[in-house]
Amino acid sequence: MSDLILIDSLELSAWIGITEAERASAQRLTISLQLQPVRNFSALDDQIENTIDYCEVCVAVKEIAAKRPWNLLETLAGEIAAGLLAQFPIQAVEIELCKFILPDTRFVAVKIHREA
Repeated sequence: MSDLILIDSLELSAWIGITEAERASAQRLTISLQLQPVRNFSALDDQIENTIDYCEVCVAVKEIAAKRPWNLLETLAGEIAAGLLAQFPIQAVEIELCKFILPDTRFVAVKIHREA
């Protein structure tokens, strides 16, 4: 098994949805990430510059979500994955993006896996 950095249930705010009612105000989303760094943890020498700064990842994710209105969770998840792979030393990323819109459900979500 590869070394992973996990970020669980990061809260986001995004203008997202197909209908005008959905897009009338920003919605609460959560995102969980599994990041596979290009370096194994044994090669980090206890130096932040040798790994993925998860604080910077969270800032980047929030910026991508807020940069424009979105129609689909699928599109937003793909844009986040592409942005993270381009900006950080990540070999692979798995994303679960959740939206709290349907009654009688805890959430609806999309899950994607992308590799560099």
